[in-house]
Formats: sequence, structure tokens, C-alpha cells
Amino acid sequence: MNKGQHASDELAYLREGERLDDLQRDGLMLIQNPSWFCFGMDAVLLAAFVKVKQGATCLDLGCGNGILPILMSGKTKGEHFTGLEIQADIADMARRSVSFNKINDRVEIVTGDMKDIRKIFTPDSFDVVTSNPPYLTKEKGRINDSSHKAVARHELTCTLEDVVAGAASVLKQGGHFFMVHRPFRLAEIIRTMSAYQIEPKRMRFVYPYVDKEPNMILVEGTKGGNCGMIVEPPLIVYENDQTYTEELKQMYDEN
Repeated sequence: MNKGQHASDELAYLREGERLDDLQRDGLMLIQNPSWFCFGMDAVLLAAFVKVKQGATCLDLGCGNGILPILMSGKTKGEHFTGLEIQADIADMARRSVSFNKINDRVEIVTGDMKDIRKIFTPDSFDVVTSNPPYLTKEKGRINDSSHKAVARHELTCTLEDVVAGAASVLKQGGHFFMVHRPFRLAEIIRTMSAYQIEPKRMRFVYPYVDKEPNMILVEGTKGGNCGMIVEPPLIVYENDQTYTEELKQMYDEN
């Protein structure tokens, strides 16, 4: 394909204000709108933390622009990846990314509300559920003027409990739930997961610098799992000179 033809194909998938970003993995590309919301480091860290076995079926709750299902389709041997997104225009953008990458046979984007998840998906039907949910409650911090950014950052359309309850309802017994969140809500996260019979099994704190407090946490739980949790060594993002640590560089390379 010549450059002119490739550029023409790109334009056919893009809408006003959108761009096509190279995920630098297996030729995968992602459509994003910078004025709405672009994926950040938390999505990359979650993708590195998630474990997907060969043949597994996976669901991402609140998939946004589809970064996690698309990325996981390239880096794992899972059989099928589904993204659930409540915002129709964001879901449409994710769907166009899937089509552009020609991975419709492995990745599906569904428009819907996770609070209605039992009406959308068959209960106990997924091996893995992931989520990069809004971190802040409605009462916490200033809500962004952009509706898309507000929905991504604040619990306007779903709460932490909605996410965990949704995961619990569609996970198979023994299935795995993976989430990235903020440490200041850790006690609530553990209580909520336990309340819905998702036993916390693995946890990792993410620190911006070695001498700073953690600002992210990665959590894995097993539906119906036994008690017992592994706390992995801390993940440090930056060296003192503000360059990525070797582990972060490796994660970006792997993703």
C-alpha cells in the first residue's frame, strides 16, 4: 500500500478533532480525541499487570477509547476481548479503532451501562474482567468542564461498587478481576471486593519516585478465592532525573 492510499484509509476512520496513535505493538493503532480524554500511564500499567491465559474471554468495564481490549488482544493469547462503554460517542471511536486494526473477530465494543450488566451479558461468562474506573467520588475535587473527562475522572455514571458488582456478576467462579485505582481508597476497595466474593489476591503499589508516597495501586482478585494475598515489590516510575526507571521502560516496550 502506498503512502497516499494509507493516508486515505486513515481519514476514512477519523472524525473531526481525532488523531490516530501508534501503539507500537503488532502494528496496532488507536483513535483518540485529545479534547475528550487520552489514555494514560495507568492503562499501560494495568495492561502489564493483567494475566490472561490462552483461550480466555475478557471484559473491560468502562473501556473508553478501547485501549485495554485492543492492547490486550495484541499482547496476550486470550480468545476474545469485549469492552463495555456507556458513552456512545466514545464507544463509536473505540469501535472504529477495532475496525481499523481489522481485529473485529477478537475484539468487540458494546455500548451500555455497567449497572445493567446482567441484561447485557450472560452471568458467569468471562474468565477475566478488567477496569480502569473513575478514581474520584462526586464530592472529591473539581469536576472538569469537559463531560468526557469528567466521566473518566469522577464517579458520575458508575461508582466503585458498580464496577466490582458488575465484575462479580459476569465472572466465572475462579475468574480474575484486575483494576487500577488510587491508594487512598484501598480500604474501600478491599471491603467492596470482599462483599461481592472477589477475594483480593495480588496487589502492587506504584510510586512516582522512590521517596514519594504511592499514587496508584494495582489489584487482582479471584471470584470465590481463598484468603491469602501477595503484595508485590513497589513499582517506581521515575528516576531522580525524571527519566523512566528500567522497569517502566520494559513495560512500555512489552506493551
